[in-house]
Formats: sequence, structure tokens, C-alpha cells
Amino acid sequence: MGRKNRAPDQIRELTLERRFTENVPGSVLVRGGKTVVLCTASLEDGVPPFLMNTNRGWLTAEYSMLPGSTKSRKARDGRRPYPDARSLEIGRLIGRSLRAACDFSKMPGRTIWVDCDVLQADGGTRTLSISGAMVALTDACKEAERRGWLRGWPIVSPVAAISAGIVRGEALVDLDYSEDSNAEVDMNVVMNDKEEFVEIQSSAEKGTFNGGQLESMLGLCSQSIREILELQTKVLAD
Repeated sequence: MGRKNRAPDQIRELTLERRFTENVPGSVLVRGGKTVVLCTASLEDGVPPFLMNTNRGWLTAEYSMLPGSTKSRKARDGRRPYPDARSLEIGRLIGRSLRAACDFSKMPGRTIWVDCDVLQADGGTRTLSISGAMVALTDACKEAERRGWLRGWPIVSPVAAISAGIVRGEALVDLDYSEDSNAEVDMNVVMNDKEEFVEIQSSAEKGTFNGGQLESMLGLCSQSIREILELQTKVLAD
């Protein structure tokens, strides 16, 4: 069946613009189709209490959607009477994904803060956040190395992420909002450069899925993540 302007296995046009802001050591504006996310990585001298005196570092991530990122204004998280559960869940996903890329024994006593702020949403915000933040994290580690904060390079296996789904019975990769909102099945996949899966999130939205469909979605995601990892490498070489 395919879809307008894109094959089922074709991701949206993806760009990673490094050094988008000047006040943090790592910043990337990532664009995937119409979705735009600003990913920043900041360095902090210190670690959370549970890591004190362990000679290990840490990474934590936060995610938010800015008020103008959606067609109807999204309230700021600080204005809500309660935390935005979706933002917290996605922030934890980003943190888990990026921590899987790192060896924290190489950055003892230091923390990297990653912030992903969605400027415009059209599907795939969490996966684009991970792929963009990986580049910002790498630049932050370069600054940590310059400061003499490292005991060796901490990034052991870069990661990237992509979404997939079953839409009208067909497996598609990198869903935009119109596809995601009509998907029978939704999936998000995080994978490293060793082709090892870091996280797989898949759920039935409007219908169940079988093993063959699961394999199809995983295949699409694996192929696409390899492409994104190659783009990350190319961008970081500039």
C-alpha cells in the first residue's frame, strides 16, 4: 500500500545541527520531517547521593514539549498542579537509553544532564530526542575530556532510536502524527552500534499483532537505526 511520498521502510528527512546554542558543551537541533527537538547536554561536578564515594559518574535526562509545539497550546509542566506523567516517562526512557551508551567508571564524580525540548511535534518526538541527544552527549564528553574530568573515553556504544507501527495492516517505519494516530500497533526501538537492542516498546493501540508483524517492525527499525547511527558519525566528524 505504501504511503504518500515515502516507502514503508523510508524514514523522514533527518538533520542534526550541532552547536545550536553556545551556553552548554553539547547542543543539537534535530529535525525529522516536521518534528523539531532541541537537545542539550550540560556538565555538573558532582553526582546524586546514591553514587557518592563510588568513583562513578551519572547521566540523567528530562523531556518537555513547549507550549507552541502542538496545535492546541500545551501547558508548561511547571504550571500544572501535578507532573506530566508522559514527560516523566519519556525523560526516563531517554536517560536509560543514553546510560546504556556509557561507561560511568570513566567519568567519576561527574554528572551529565540531558534536556530534550520539543519545539514542534509531528510524531516521533521521543525517538528523535534520543538520536539527537546522543550527539549532544558526545560533544559534552569532549568538553569533559578537555577539562580533565575523564579517565578514558566514556562512550562505549552509541545509540539511536526510531518508531514503527502497523497502519491499515502494513508495517511502516518512522510514523508521523497522522500515521501514529491511526496505527493499530505502535513501537519504539532503541539500538546501539553493535546492533544490540537497548529498549523495545510495543503496544496494541487499536488491534493486536502477531510474530510476523513484530519481526517486520523490528527489521524496519534495525535498518533505519543503522542509517541514523551513520548520520551521527558523519555529523560528529565535521
